[in-house]
Amino acid sequence: MKYSLSAWLSFFIFGGQPVEFGKEKKFFHGYLISKPIIRICLGDKLSEIRIHASSGMKVYEVNSSYSLISEDADEVFIRGFREKLSEEFSVLVAQREKRKEAEEIAQRIRDKFAKRVSIKSETKRDVDSLFQVRVEGFLTRGDALSFVKELVRSGVKDAWIIREEVTMDGSRLHWILVNDELKALDEGSVLYFIPSSAWSYLSYNGRDYRGIFVLRTSPKGLLLINILNIEDYLKGVVPSELSPYSFNELEAQKAQAVAARTYAMKSLGSNEDLGFDLDDSPASQLYEGMSAENPLSTRAVDETRGEVILYKGKLIHALYTSTCGGKTENVEDVFLGPSLPYLRSTECIFSREKEFLLKSENMLAPIDVCGKNATRVIAFLICAGIIPQRTDTPYYREEASFEEAAEWMERALAFLGKEKKTFLRKEILNFSSLAILLFETFGWEERTESLMLENEREFILKEFKDWQGEGRNEMAYLIHKGIFPSTEEIKDPERRLNRAEVIYYLGKAIRSYRPIYREGIFLSLKEEKIELEEEGERKTIPLSPDLFLLRNNEDEFSFASRIHLLGGEKIRWIEREGKVKVVEVVYPPLTNILDRNSAFHSWQVRISRKELEARINEFYPVGELIDLVPKRKGDSKRVLELLIKGKETDAVVRGLRIRRVLGLRETLFVIDREYDEEGKISYFNFSGRGWGHGVGLCQVGAFGMAQAGANYQEILKKYYKGVKIARLY
Repeated sequence: MKYSLSAWLSFFIFGGQPVEFGKEKKFFHGYLISKPIIRICLGDKLSEIRIHASSGMKVYEVNSSYSLISEDADEVFIRGFREKLSEEFSVLVAQREKRKEAEEIAQRIRDKFAKRVSIKSETKRDVDSLFQVRVEGFLTRGDALSFVKELVRSGVKDAWIIREEVTMDGSRLHWILVNDELKALDEGSVLYFIPSSAWSYLSYNGRDYRGIFVLRTSPKGLLLINILNIEDYLKGVVPSELSPYSFNELEAQKAQAVAARTYAMKSLGSNEDLGFDLDDSPASQLYEGMSAENPLSTRAVDETRGEVILYKGKLIHALYTSTCGGKTENVEDVFLGPSLPYLRSTECIFSREKEFLLKSENMLAPIDVCGKNATRVIAFLICAGIIPQRTDTPYYREEASFEEAAEWMERALAFLGKEKKTFLRKEILNFSSLAILLFETFGWEERTESLMLENEREFILKEFKDWQGEGRNEMAYLIHKGIFPSTEEIKDPERRLNRAEVIYYLGKAIRSYRPIYREGIFLSLKEEKIELEEEGERKTIPLSPDLFLLRNNEDEFSFASRIHLLGGEKIRWIEREGKVKVVEVVYPPLTNILDRNSAFHSWQVRISRKELEARINEFYPVGELIDLVPKRKGDSKRVLELLIKGKETDAVVRGLRIRRVLGLRETLFVIDREYDEEGKISYFNFSGRGWGHGVGLCQVGAFGMAQAGANYQEILKKYYKGVKIARLY
């Protein structure tokens, strides 16, 4: 009766003959779910679950009987028996596309080692079906490693240890607390949580979700499953996978939506034995529910509704990677599965990408202030209208007067929107008098009294023990806040200051309130007007004839007469009187690679040999680590085969496993080595590019293409070869 009732209930919720795919309606006690429907696991091995509803929910218990626990609950708390889990290890010896080949390998292993060998058909979302040859039944990782040593001695060097959880005692629901009433639950119960109205939604672990929840037992413990329409699911996936804040091009978001929809549709039924399709982690697709939804990504989902990627009429494995590092890789070389004609190595460039040239004849020669180039601050204050527009270097090396410094202070107050001050004192400008002037300008007098201790002041000024001049307290505060240099650099607090010094320290004082410049993204240049983006808003602003151009390369600044840009570069600028007066380009690597603006376009990692040795020995019994030797590289120059040389044995690692064993972001890397006094490797330095597995759509590259004017179909057809975009519903 239990199974008959469950089947009837499933049919009642999801069954029936479709009218038109993607348009049929399914009800459960008045709650509508439109097809296609997807089931997302929000958590497994649960023991305590708390669920909220925004406007009430119905709670049903289904087992040998069918009952309504609550008609309109706001919150429920469920407790289950903790699952008793153990672990078991198996060794993956080989995987083949053809079952016959896998059976032959399995028989050879049985004959030679007298072990329990199985063949498992792995239909994964990332590759097509493969037949895996596994030796099973190892109770500890050490037992599995010992067997790997035997395999190595027999010539098998790329065996892989797999950890599996084994259920010793199945989890089950215990009781539910709803509306202050405690109800015991029958063994084997399944709970359904249904929003009471169409505008109500459910919440779990601080996140809001569309659709309904199902809580059930499984071999993986208690599972909480979110059942909803696939388009609603994508509204929580697309912004989680490709941030609409950082990657706010609609066409890139649309490309992500179509890829994610294809991935989801291809994955339907992939965890049928557990009662769901995908989980909510990056191992499937990152899904953060309604809490992640954003108007831009939702628009991308809506405008591509029902669209998927097909190859010869079938859904593709729509793999995507964050940052490909310049070129994607062939799928079979990363995932060690079959070759797929649409997942081929592809350069991350766009032939139609435009190049723009910013020009300026306005320059400043370097001017030193305490060992630092002050010209960037000078240019910013010129463009902000705080100091005169002078580009002749001798002017800034001349002694500053109190009168002109006071005038600059007044303009700084206006720039910051502060109350105007009157300066009565007139004296020479040295560190102590400038400190007093800055305090008078910005009204910082109370800071030295309330925010600094006497002992702290004496510690900061310990080099000036014999100096008791005016401005002592003010100087201590300015040194403490980094506006003034240290006492060692000041040397003489009564030394007269030049204009560059006064301007430099004034600039630092202004920046203690807020940046002098604005920040955004360069988009294009049209007829001496710069198109840029600031906090998601596009703007077009004319360039000033006396524009300053600066390069910022890892906080090293230089003026430039010409800067070539491709679009997407981070810039800082100052706008005054409706024109851009200064543009500072924060330089990415000089390249035309589309993912150049990713934080992971290039990276470096330094790992000690001892640390790496411990990590590797969790997978391969190599003993003391001698060296790492890349043996084969792919079309993208990713390391496809890595020889791990150990004192006890060698091991060969292939494909994506390399990334896992070494703990790196990507397999696109080269290795440098450091040696100790005995000539042994002490550190490995990995210089690499990219983040992810490197197959399929490059997400940051898609954003770069969209910035350059490509539409989402062009983006998808670049990274997936020979495909068609079709609407399924």
